Amino acid sequence: MEKRVLRVSALPEYEEEIGRWLWCLEDVRRTLITELTGISQNILDTKMDERQTIGSLLYHIALVEADWLYEEVLVTEWDSEILALFPLESRSEDGALTHIEGQTLEEHFDRLNKVREVFLSTFRSMDLNDWRKPRVLEKYDVTPEWVVYHLLEHESHHRGQIFQQLKKLRYEIKR
Repeated sequence: MEKRVLRVSALPEYEEEIGRWLWCLEDVRRTLITELTGISQNILDTKMDERQTIGSLLYHIALVEADWLYEEVLVTEWDSEILALFPLESRSEDGALTHIEGQTLEEHFDRLNKVREVFLSTFRSMDLNDWRKPRVLEKYDVTPEWVVYHLLEHESHHRGQIFQQLKKLRYEIKR
C-alpha cells in the first residue's frame, strides 16, 4: 500500500494564507462531488425521514455561498448570471429548505461550479489587509476570512448530511 501524504497546500495564484483556506474549501467540495458522481436521479430526489432531498441540499450550499460572496464579501448587487441560477428562494415560508426535485446532477454540479468560480476569482487579487478588513453591515461586521471559515463549516456540515442520506438510500435500494 502506498503511503499517503496528508497536508494542506495553498492554491496557486493567491496570497499564501488565503490560498490555504481556499484549498480547504475546495477539498470539501472535491470529496462531495466525488461521492455524488454517478448517483441516480431517484437518489438525488428522494426525501427520507422528512428531511430534504440531496438536490435541495446542493441548491442550498450553492445559494448560501453566493449570498455570502455578494452580500458580505463584495457588498454589492449579485451578478445577473449567478442570480439566474437561483430562481427559487432558499427557504419556504415555514423555514424549511426549499424542496428541489427534477434537476439533474449535472445541473447541480454546474451551479456549484459557477458559483465557486466567481467566488475563487474574487479572492485572487485580495491581499491580507482586505482579507481581514471588516465589512461593516447593518446587523454585524464580518471579514472575508470569517466568511470562508463559515462556508467551510457550512458545506462540511451539509456534506455530512448528504453522505448519511446517501448511505441510507443505497442501503434501502439493496434491500
